[in-house]
Amino acid sequence: MTRDAARAFAEEWAASWNRRDIEAVLAHFHGDVIFTSPTALAVVGTARVSGKQALRDYWDAAMKRITALHFTVDRIAWDDHSRQLAIVYRAAIDGNSRRVSENLTFDASGLVTCAEVFHGVPT
Repeated sequence: MTRDAARAFAEEWAASWNRRDIEAVLAHFHGDVIFTSPTALAVVGTARVSGKQALRDYWDAAMKRITALHFTVDRIAWDDHSRQLAIVYRAAIDGNSRRVSENLTFDASGLVTCAEVFHGVPT
């Protein structure tokens, strides 16, 4: 993936979330993905979600709690050697806004195998 392709990926990723299209987001994830997020701990009782179906279940449960959501990509950082993409974005959820970094690791086929989410303080 080039830096331009990584930026395009991040923009499409945000657009998919803004449409609340979980399946479009999941299309980029490997079946054995490992996903870590403090929000997952609050929603499903564990910060580490393993596998695409468990990730779908988590995101479905989380979306049922949210009435308004909008992600705006601020910037990205792409490392070609490690195939890691950091998407730094502003998450506006139900009237609250915070900066978030979603760090994705891709396999050689271009699927996300590992994802970690870091939340900033509300702004």
